[in-house]
Order: sequence, then C-alpha cells, then structure tokens
Amino acid sequence: MINKKPASPEALKLKMADLCARSEQCEYDIREKLRRKMLPIADIDRIICFLIENRFIDDERYAKSFTNDKMRFAGWGRNKIKQALSFKRIPSEIISEALQEIDSKEYNKTLFKAATTKARNLDLEEYDDRAKLYRFLISRGYESSLAVQAIAAIRRLNKEE
Repeated sequence: MINKKPASPEALKLKMADLCARSEQCEYDIREKLRRKMLPIADIDRIICFLIENRFIDDERYAKSFTNDKMRFAGWGRNKIKQALSFKRIPSEIISEALQEIDSKEYNKTLFKAATTKARNLDLEEYDDRAKLYRFLISRGYESSLAVQAIAAIRRLNKEE
C-alpha cells in the first residue's frame, strides 16, 4: 500500500475551487469533503470563506440550479426538492425563493408526464392501482392535491379514448 501524504490546506483550497468552477456546489458538500480529508476546523473555515468570497460557492445560486435540474431532469416535485435542499443545510428562505421560481406550467407538465408514464402499466379504474399511482407521485415529491388532480385527468383521458 502506498503511503500518501495528506494534502495541504492550500492544495485542497485549489482543488475545491476547481471543483466549484466545474460544477455548482453548496457549502455543506464542500465542508463535508474537507472534513473527510481530516482537515482541522480552522482550515476548513478559511477555505470555505475563500470560496464564498470569490463566489465559487453561492448557496442561493446552488439552490436555484438544483431545483431546476431536479424538476426538469429527475422529475422531482417541490416536496422532494425542499427535503433534499434541507439535508444540504440550505437556509429555508433560500429554499423558498428557489421553489418560487419554478414555472407552474412546466411543473404541471413534468407531473403529468411522470403520472402518465407510470399509469401505462396500471388500470386506473381499480382503486389499488390509483392508490399505487398516488403513492408513486407522492414519493416523487408532488403535492397531494396535484397528484389527485393528475390521476383524475388521466382517468378522464382514458375514458375519452
């Protein structure tokens, strides 16, 4: 086994700056990466301050980007996004602001797409299958009322066909 010398705080600062320049990162994620490198708290705080001052880290920018990506590409609802951002220690004011920027038409379209994809394998005239679709939508983070509306809309469309 090769004995690797622990990285210096200066080298880690440059490495974290490079990481932040390539992809959006939040303070919590960077702090955890540095903590796993067994760096003293004082050094971690100095590196984080440097990254924030030089705008490598911006939790507000991160929250907006995360919200947009998870809603568009992963098909997540507001509740799941809010929970994920909370786990990353993003302040609730920033989370609320990021969630307010979600376009409601696009959000509903994403919800309907997820619901119709799952409903293909279900018979929505059966209570158990409607409940299964409802649980699926709730697990994706969609609001209860919107899940019920989507299921009702899909049932109407199926009856028209």
